Amino acid sequence: MSDVIELRELRLSAVVGVLREERDRAQPLALDLDVHRPFEEAAMNDDLSETTDYAAVLEIASRVAHDGSFLLLETLAYRVAREVLAFDPSITSVTVGVRKLRPPVALDVATAGVRCTVSRA
Repeated sequence: MSDVIELRELRLSAVVGVLREERDRAQPLALDLDVHRPFEEAAMNDDLSETTDYAAVLEIASRVAHDGSFLLLETLAYRVAREVLAFDPSITSVTVGVRKLRPPVALDVATAGVRCTVSRA
């Protein structure tokens, strides 16, 4: 299957990191999601009910990030992926990328991030 709903650069703030400054306040993040699911029927019939509502997927990702407090980007990425996968049984897998937009490192790096893919068993 090659059908993918792509969601890029969801910008939000969340508490994630191990440093004191990261634990004390939310920091800016960007999330990318690839939602794998068949949507040929939706395309052929121009029917929203035959696909996944991406606004709802974005809300799920935002809620998970805002409601949690994470030490690792990896934890946030996996939690978002699992919640999105549970949202719609037609979704076969989800890839989530999470990037810190201002990583707390001494070197000049634009972002620091992780990406994971979670699939149905």
